[in-house]
Amino acid sequence: MTADLHCHTTASDGTAAPAQLVRQAKDFGLKALGITDHDTVSGVQEALDEGKRLGIEIVPGLELNTDFEGVELHVLGYYPDLEAPALHEALARMRDARLSRLRAMLEKLAGLGIDIRVERVLQIAGEGSVGRPHVAQALQELGYAKDIRDAFDRYLGPGRPAYVSRYKLTPEQGIELVASVRGIAVLAHPGSAGRDELIPRLVQTGLRGIEVYHTNHDKEMERKYAGIAEEMGLIMTGGSDYHGPGRKEGIRLGDRTVSLTVVQELKELKEKMR
Repeated sequence: MTADLHCHTTASDGTAAPAQLVRQAKDFGLKALGITDHDTVSGVQEALDEGKRLGIEIVPGLELNTDFEGVELHVLGYYPDLEAPALHEALARMRDARLSRLRAMLEKLAGLGIDIRVERVLQIAGEGSVGRPHVAQALQELGYAKDIRDAFDRYLGPGRPAYVSRYKLTPEQGIELVASVRGIAVLAHPGSAGRDELIPRLVQTGLRGIEVYHTNHDKEMERKYAGIAEEMGLIMTGGSDYHGPGRKEGIRLGDRTVSLTVVQELKELKEKMR
C-alpha cells in the first residue's frame, strides 16, 4: 500500500490533467497521491473529486521554489487551507512574476532571431502556471530544439542565452507562507541543494518534514536524510516528482513511494495544528 506524495499536473508544468493523473495512479496501484504543483493549488479540487470517485486518497499540496545564496531549495506544503486569502494573494504574486519572466525570456530569444509569441506559450501552458518547460515546447515546435532537454541545454538553462532568473522566496519565507495557511512544510529533495547545514534553522522556522525518498536521492542520501529526520523529529516523506513524458525523462509515477503511515502522520499533524 503505497503513496507517491510529489507529483505535478497541467496546473503547473506536468503533462497530465489532475483527474488523468489520479486515474494513472489507480492503474499503477497507488493508494494515495500528493498533488504538489508549482506555485498553485488550482488542480487540487479536480484531483480530490476524481480521487473520491476512484478510491484514491489525495494529499493536497503545492511546491514553492525558494532561494538561498543562489541555490534553489524547494518547499512542499501539504494540507494547506485551500481557501485562505493569504495563500491566493501570495500565489497571485508568483503568477505575475512568472508572466514577467516569460516576457523577458521571449525578448532574449527575439534577440537571437527566434520569434515566439507570448500568446502561443500561454496557449501551451493552458490553465497551468507558465514556465520554462512551456517555452521549451514552443522552441521544439519551431524546430529550434529537438526536445525539451535540448531547449534547456541550448537556450533556457542557467548560463544559457535566454535564461532569466525567477522571483523566489527565501526558504524561511516559503515555510512561513505554508505555516500561515495551516499547512505542513516539508523540505523537498534536499540532496539536490546540498545545504544540509540550513536544516536546523529551517526547523526553527517551522519545517515539519524532509522528503527523504526522491528520484534524485540514492540509497546513501536516503539513509542520511532519514537519520536527520529521526534526530530532529521530522516526518519522512517521499515521492517521484513525476511531471510526465517530455518533462523529466526516465521518471515514472510511483518511482519513489512511502507507506500510508506517512499520510496518516501528515493528517494527524494537520489535526493538531487546527
